[in-house]
Amino acid sequence: MTRGQLRVFLGAAPGVGKTYTMLEEGRRLRDEGRDVVAALVETHGRAATAAMAEGLETVAPVRVDHRGLLLSELDLPEVLARRPDYALVDELAHTNAPGLDHAKRWQDVQTLLDAGINVLSTVNIQHIESLNDVIEQITGTVQRETVPDSVLRSADQVELVDIAPQLLRGRLSQGIVYPAGRVDAALSNYFRLGNLTALRELALLWLADEVDSALNRYRAENGISSKWEARERVVVALTGGPEGQTLVRRGARIAARSAGGDLLAVHVTTPDGLRDGHPGELAAQRALVEKLGGTFHQVVGGDIPHALVDFARGVNATQLVIGVSRRPRMQALLTGPGIGATVVRESGDIDVHIVNHAAAGRRPALPRLGGALTARRRLWGLALALAGGPLLTWVLVTMSTPESITGDVLSYQLLVIVVALAGGIWPALFAALLSGITLDYFFIQPLYTVTVATPAHVLALVLYIVNAVLVSFVVDRAARRSRTARRAAAESELLASVAGNVLRGEDALAALVGRTREAFSLDAVRLVADGGELSSSGAAAGQGASLALPVGERAVLELFGRDLEAADRRLLDVIAAQLEAALDYGDLTETAEGLGSLAAADKVRTALLAAVGHDLRRPLTAATAAVTGLRAPDVHWSEQDRAELLATAEESLATLSGLVTSLLDVSRLQAGVLGVSLAPLDTAEAVLPALEELGLGPAEVELEIPPGLPPVLADAVLLQRVLVNLLANAVRFSPPDAKVVLAASAFAGRVEVRVIDCGPGIPPERLEDVFLPFQRLGDTDNQTGLGLGLALAKGFMEGMRGTLETEDTPGGGLTMVLSLPASAGTAASPGAGEATSAAESGAA
Repeated sequence: MTRGQLRVFLGAAPGVGKTYTMLEEGRRLRDEGRDVVAALVETHGRAATAAMAEGLETVAPVRVDHRGLLLSELDLPEVLARRPDYALVDELAHTNAPGLDHAKRWQDVQTLLDAGINVLSTVNIQHIESLNDVIEQITGTVQRETVPDSVLRSADQVELVDIAPQLLRGRLSQGIVYPAGRVDAALSNYFRLGNLTALRELALLWLADEVDSALNRYRAENGISSKWEARERVVVALTGGPEGQTLVRRGARIAARSAGGDLLAVHVTTPDGLRDGHPGELAAQRALVEKLGGTFHQVVGGDIPHALVDFARGVNATQLVIGVSRRPRMQALLTGPGIGATVVRESGDIDVHIVNHAAAGRRPALPRLGGALTARRRLWGLALALAGGPLLTWVLVTMSTPESITGDVLSYQLLVIVVALAGGIWPALFAALLSGITLDYFFIQPLYTVTVATPAHVLALVLYIVNAVLVSFVVDRAARRSRTARRAAAESELLASVAGNVLRGEDALAALVGRTREAFSLDAVRLVADGGELSSSGAAAGQGASLALPVGERAVLELFGRDLEAADRRLLDVIAAQLEAALDYGDLTETAEGLGSLAAADKVRTALLAAVGHDLRRPLTAATAAVTGLRAPDVHWSEQDRAELLATAEESLATLSGLVTSLLDVSRLQAGVLGVSLAPLDTAEAVLPALEELGLGPAEVELEIPPGLPPVLADAVLLQRVLVNLLANAVRFSPPDAKVVLAASAFAGRVEVRVIDCGPGIPPERLEDVFLPFQRLGDTDNQTGLGLGLALAKGFMEGMRGTLETEDTPGGGLTMVLSLPASAGTAASPGAGEATSAAESGAA
């Protein structure tokens, strides 16, 4: 039996139109003469979705009683018995009610596919198993209903149903997605604009990755090794040398020439791990690659050119960037074609860019003298040569025969190898020369002289000494590389440990100083500056520093204990650079924190001054006109008119008094005397005084503040003044028979207060202008008072590290959304959890 095909409609969030699109495709297939059955469709009460389902044959769902709740589930036996060509099964990640054949709906779908039935289904991006932790970070909600990645990746077709986040929020505001009672909670929690944008990007990236994987599978299944330029992919080969950053930047420019180009950097290490490469350089190059939007890869390969080409083909690269060889020309002539020439020959249809750089073709330098082993090892090797040579000579002379010369030579050769293993090149060279003289004196005719009778023996003796020298050189070089590899591993471990400490939130200076003392086995390490000690580890016990290493221009790293080798300075330089970066970061953080209060005060002062310029004119004009009229000698006022003019003057002067108070606040802000005082504050402590100030009660305002709401970090006076302004505007513009709603909720470490009215709202073209000083709709009378204006309210909110935004009220009206950070150390309230669950219930 042929297995059915699975087609999945993927969406970024509920309401994008997955079910509608699935039904639309089902109707198209039916019109083509296919046998289509709506096995299970969740309309969620949406009229357009229900209308699209009309006319399709439907399998009645099975009703399951679960804890007193009647649930509708897929009737799998009925669909199997009906055996349509296509079955429409909504919500692939749904968890079935207990007692059914399978725990998950995707398992029901697998059964239908095994029966040869084609299935159309839907799923949201948040229900993919591998993205569960990412979704929690974005939305703050843990997804309990998930579908394995393997199920989706095995689907024959995955189609993205996509709309812009703003359009989805518009659908939500119009009541198309959820009932009106759940709209506010959904907009303020799961359906935030930032959340929807991140979920949409995640869905697009997941689908793009799946398309890429499908393309690679197709190429592998059909044996296609040539590149397919679906998009530009530039691979940059890094050796860990100083030319790496030049190559990365060149590769980034090549990738940027085409839209959607990818940048990949790769470093090839040999299986023995002994390839030359500066760990600090590689770390800097990796950071640069990630900064430029690329990815860094490390592969192991014994043949570097073939490893590079294989990697490039594996990622379907179109361009490969390598650097000009750093080998001197003479070495290139002697050793044959290098990596670059081999890569060009093997790359086939991949374009290879060989980039020149400052390190190319350097002049040859003399090799450093001195072995890779310690002085103690070299002394042991010398002692072995001095003791082993005479002892071996005595044994060989005792057993010597005319035919044993070959064995004698090999025995001395073995001695040279043992000495080279024990003490390195210089003791081995000494042993080689000593054994050559000994062979000539004791075993080559004429005996007991340093002369040689047969010329062929001279050549043999010279070849023996050359072989002994070469063997000792090879052994010493292997020891050098082994020691270099161990040191590189230790350095990498140290740097990784330091980075891990910093990433886990530990103090960067303390982590670097502590690990430096441990890595070099020092008694103590101190980081000091002109202002004193910044960090320390260990006790110096009154001894002087053995080494003082400058850290930038303002600090010194003092090391106490043993004297360090010159080779240790390379790693110390890396640590000093990281310490300097940590100090710079600390200074920037301290400066930013110091400027925070100044910036907050400046925002408040700017908003006040902008608002006062408008509000000062009107009450001053009104008071002046009233007093001038009362003092006019040629006008006779009635008692009622005089009372009205006096009331106008009194009201205007009171308004001016409030303005003067605000100006005094501004002057205090400029002098640094008055600032924004942030402290934990219960939301109700700001809401209730604002209601009392306006004289509003339950008849005008409906409160929806859940119990246990976490306190906000705010200035009580400023928050109250903002709420007074927003509530006054909402009450003023709401119809007489409609209440203003003040609702609060918590989400992702912030608390939102929403002031909702059902008035005329604000035209879309004026939404951007409402926060400009000084914008009011119909604000021309003298009865509405000063008010702070939305510009001033927004300035106060920004001064408190909060935001003030506008939203359309479902059914008409304006919703003002205040968002403030929740006070640290508080948990989300039960009310907030209920709001999140309400939004998520639709997502499920």
